[in-house]
Amino acid sequence: MTSLFNMGSTAVKQLSKETDSEAHKLLRRYIDDQKSTEEDGPVIPGILHPGATGVTYCTDRAIANGFSTGDQEWANLGQGAPEVGPLPEGPPRPQTIDLTLWGDDVNEYGPTTGIKELREAVAKLYNEEYRQGKESQYTYENVCITPGGRAGMARLAAVIGDVYCGYQIPEYTTYSEVLSVFKRLIPIPTALDAKDKYKLNLDQLKREIKNLNLSVVIASNPRNPTGQCISGDELKDLVHLSKEESTTVILDEFYSWYQYPDDPKDLGTSLSGAEFVENVNEDPVILINGLTKGFRLPGWRVCWVVGPKNVVSAISQSGSFLDGGASHVLQKAAVPLLNFDRVQQDKISLQKAFRIKRDHVLSRLEKMGLKVSIPPTATFYIWLDLSGLDSPLNNGLTFFEELLKEKTICVPGIFFDINPSHRRNLFHSPCHHFVRLSFGPKLSELDRGLDSIERLLKKYKDTPHLLGTE
Repeated sequence: MTSLFNMGSTAVKQLSKETDSEAHKLLRRYIDDQKSTEEDGPVIPGILHPGATGVTYCTDRAIANGFSTGDQEWANLGQGAPEVGPLPEGPPRPQTIDLTLWGDDVNEYGPTTGIKELREAVAKLYNEEYRQGKESQYTYENVCITPGGRAGMARLAAVIGDVYCGYQIPEYTTYSEVLSVFKRLIPIPTALDAKDKYKLNLDQLKREIKNLNLSVVIASNPRNPTGQCISGDELKDLVHLSKEESTTVILDEFYSWYQYPDDPKDLGTSLSGAEFVENVNEDPVILINGLTKGFRLPGWRVCWVVGPKNVVSAISQSGSFLDGGASHVLQKAAVPLLNFDRVQQDKISLQKAFRIKRDHVLSRLEKMGLKVSIPPTATFYIWLDLSGLDSPLNNGLTFFEELLKEKTICVPGIFFDINPSHRRNLFHSPCHHFVRLSFGPKLSELDRGLDSIERLLKKYKDTPHLLGTE
């Protein structure tokens, strides 16, 4: 970090524990682990608070600082949502849904496994994208439609038995909450390393499976929040590991389209463990994806789980009491969106547009002195290391709180650690000195957010003693 950001730092109290920091004390007050007090209102017998995701905390803190949805003075670089409007060279976006196409039956409940037409469309798309020429092909019986990715994860967690379930941090914030609510399974986290560029380390994973007797491994690939992925032989090894070690591998592939190849001829390629599955009904490999990220339709809440038939049967049963299934109408409307040619056009337009945004954000950050040492090769997230800044701005929680004062939202890195409210000292988290920035929003909103970061760094230079105070 340049000397620009070190001026006046000797006048600033060095933060080393939570009680030194207003931002950390705010979080502790917000997350009161499984406790209710009379200060919060009447204690309701038998009710425990399961804990909210980090993005929920960030949104609540933003609202406390004056944020409201649609306020054009604010920039939301926190929520993991892509822009949802049309992109250059992309296919037309859905504008209307004509219920007369399907008759009155479309107003009935749909099956908890999903309607057959959509399940068939998903299976067909996976076979066309990843399984051409392979003897074993997916059918509708390998697909379960769920009302969102979290619902798919919850359904799976509900059918996992009394086992150890491994995952590696930093990782998607919802995993911690979902895996902790279902008490039969025991989540076992380990930490990824910067030397591996925060990618899944297969050698480390093999040791963990053997040493910890992991029956289930869950991972996002591409990874949220680090923006990295494994593909090719590495992804093949991970998929084959499932049978070799008799371990079920669950892959969250929501960002599979967000690839940024340097060679234009590679535009339109995406990744999935489906490419390396040998037998779709025998290999213990489960894939989760949907309309949320790639198709840029998060509000539809139509997603899917792809895996062996007996897994689909099990999660259909858990869905009957957990969520009841996805919207019948939106499932019908989703079917034509999965046409292979349309999907390819959609992917190419997305990859071109989001690469422009990624490069723009990285360039502006570097000009501010915030060079990203491990830039994202996938997703629409930047895992920004703040350790080059001086105290108190070199931790994610304080950076987040100070950026709110400039009307911009980011996500502190500790929310991608396992349940940070259980930690004795948040400063010990390996994710403590990071924030996640999203380049999902439109370019104009990204620039508002980057302008806010510039203002914050100027305050850091001019009046460092005022930062981190209540």
